Amino acid sequence: MILLGACAGWSLITAAAHDGRPEGMLLAVLAAAAGYAAGRVSGALLPVAAPGIGAAAGLALVVALPGLSPGPWYTATLGHAGATAALLVLATGAACCAAWATTAPALRLGLRALACVIVAAGAVVGAAAGCVAGAAVLLCSFAAGPARRRGAWLAGLAATAALVAGTVWAVAAKALPAGVAEPLEDRFTPHRVQLWQDALRLAGRNGGLGVGPGRFAEPDRTGARTLLSDGTPHSAPLQQAAEQGLVGVLLLVAVFCWVLYALWRTPRSTPVALTTGAALTALAALASVGNALSFTTVTAGAGLLAGWATARPWTGDTATTPAP
Repeated sequence: MILLGACAGWSLITAAAHDGRPEGMLLAVLAAAAGYAAGRVSGALLPVAAPGIGAAAGLALVVALPGLSPGPWYTATLGHAGATAALLVLATGAACCAAWATTAPALRLGLRALACVIVAAGAVVGAAAGCVAGAAVLLCSFAAGPARRRGAWLAGLAATAALVAGTVWAVAAKALPAGVAEPLEDRFTPHRVQLWQDALRLAGRNGGLGVGPGRFAEPDRTGARTLLSDGTPHSAPLQQAAEQGLVGVLLLVAVFCWVLYALWRTPRSTPVALTTGAALTALAALASVGNALSFTTVTAGAGLLAGWATARPWTGDTATTPAP
């Protein structure tokens, strides 16, 4: 809560300094906090039913609203690299967590089948990134079964998220060899890479407070090349760097690292913790190359999943203070 409060406070500070619009950041923080609180409560009372229902709800949203975040034309090569892909990942993670939480073999099999259906739904709706990321979460969940020492696994997930974000940063800075950079730029599309370069340029010029929340796409700041932008550079770390400076990036990283730390300390089983970590890492990767965190449904869903995985199962016992 302290970290989320710091994120909200820093967005207000940078907005006041540059006449920015912090509403989007404040809404994201509120959604994450509300989702986490709801996840802790429902996960304590219904450790299997709550994530299972959440997974089904995520699938229903993807099927009912396949164009939830189609994005502009330059996102086509990654599918819907926004809310649709992120919801697929979160729903897959929730279904796998529910499967690991139950002891009934038939129910576990059904929940794993639901996870497979969610992954397949990504291919049906055309969300290639969500399908691939969901499949990765599913495979990680199966591999987490025999795991006993979760610390090394969570450290590996943190390194994976850092590698994706660092690659995006290196592509924007043109710091990679030509033989590596050209295939990546073709995959991400030149327009998206230009947005990343604009964000990095803004971050270099305004490293302290950034240009202010919500001001990335203003023509007087980024020039004509971003006129086709939907208001974001399609990279959460670069958006934070451009709009809220280095402190904004550090706060974003701190929130992700704290979630991994909470999963390391959670009383829930190791497969549940590692499955949640894999899903949130996949979400972090999508957010590094897309606009996934720009949607309230995604930030609330991420909070819910983290809350379910860190909830202490309620046993009905209440602490009492002995009489003197």
